Amino acid sequence: MRQKKSLFGEWSFYKSALAIAVPIMLQQLIQSMVSLIDNFMVSGLGDISMSGVNVAGQILFVFMVFTNTICMAGGIFLTQFFGAKDKVGMQQAFIFKVIMGLSAFIPYFFVCRVFPREVLSLMLIGNSQASAILDEAVRYIRIMFWMGPAMTLSVSVASSLRDMGRVKAPLVVTVIATLTNTVFNYFLIYGHLIFPRLGVRGAAYATVIARYLELAIFIGIYIRTKPEFAVKFRELKVDFKLFGEILRKGALMLFCEMTWVLSETVNTAIFNSRGGAEVVSGMASSFAIANLFFVAFGGIYSATSVIIGKTLGEGKLDKAREQKNWLLSGGVLFGCVMMFVGFITTAIVPIVFGRLSPEAVGICRRMVIVLSLFMPIWVYINAQQAVARAGGDTKMGAYGDALVTLLVLLPMILILGIYTNIGPIQLFICVKMVDFIKITIFYFWLKKERWLKNLAEGHTA
Repeated sequence: MRQKKSLFGEWSFYKSALAIAVPIMLQQLIQSMVSLIDNFMVSGLGDISMSGVNVAGQILFVFMVFTNTICMAGGIFLTQFFGAKDKVGMQQAFIFKVIMGLSAFIPYFFVCRVFPREVLSLMLIGNSQASAILDEAVRYIRIMFWMGPAMTLSVSVASSLRDMGRVKAPLVVTVIATLTNTVFNYFLIYGHLIFPRLGVRGAAYATVIARYLELAIFIGIYIRTKPEFAVKFRELKVDFKLFGEILRKGALMLFCEMTWVLSETVNTAIFNSRGGAEVVSGMASSFAIANLFFVAFGGIYSATSVIIGKTLGEGKLDKAREQKNWLLSGGVLFGCVMMFVGFITTAIVPIVFGRLSPEAVGICRRMVIVLSLFMPIWVYINAQQAVARAGGDTKMGAYGDALVTLLVLLPMILILGIYTNIGPIQLFICVKMVDFIKITIFYFWLKKERWLKNLAEGHTA
């Protein structure tokens, strides 16, 4: 007689999942709090400065997603090699992260240093205060270029530690770096003590200083603890066959994530065309608030990836199948909890962003409510993606996510943006209804169990 599948696991299972997820969420919460403090401090400069920083931030967001996606691709293999106790495989996965992460610097240089105004102007087509916003955005992004190398190397080390379930060290480093960022924001934005008043440039300098301190600490951890993935770079050898295999999997992930970034960037550009600086700053500030409960995504994704990936690497396929059901069901409940957390955060909108215009504050509050309502489905989608990618099934995201985005979501954004006059919040709701199509496709795709694979098999040293 076939045993009935259980929808939920025992508390001990969820306790182990939370042991991975909570430190990651705390790390991201601290980062989000600092980002919120950044926005709070910059908002005191007015709607235009706030808008400039956030328009530049949208471009920097593309670079950060690229770096994180490369680390997720390498992490698929690193986690399974960790489960298989294959140190050489782990080292190769880490090398992949570093080499591919650093490959982004040529386009990043041109965007931030050579053609910043031309690129940023694409985000403000039709905005009534575009010229003034661009002046602030260019000042900010030219300095933020120097953040890139430090961030790439830090993320490569931090993500590799998390891939092994070591989540406390990255949390501690994040606390130190974000406190540093906050302190220098205070000194440099408004010119306290002996420091000059630099406005948006001060916010950028504070971030760069914090990122290099973060890198210095991670280098210290790398040298002192010598984690299993650690490589002596003078003895660096690349397994090109494995590198190519990771790259093939990573290419589909990158296609999926960059398609999502494209849709978000186009979406934001159309939002920005619906008025002046009050729309740009209002929408941007809503996401700064929402990041406080968006921490659920990283926690659920990492916990699911580590647990499923390690189990698959150990060759326990039946156990992985069962864990998949437990994690997806738990993800839905967790998403519902975070939805109510989102509702609560609306109370801090007038406190944090009270120095913005009343119109911007109103847009921010309404948008936070909308973002909260979508939390259960977004957490579930993140868990679905994590399950698929843990087993190396990156085609699900490419076909079920990216193609829906290209064929349905982007045309919908453009049609609504060009042929209607609906406001930015209503536009956001319309386009995000497409996520119900994605979640359905993912559900049936996972049932085919293409993800149920031991990738470490055949590569074990």
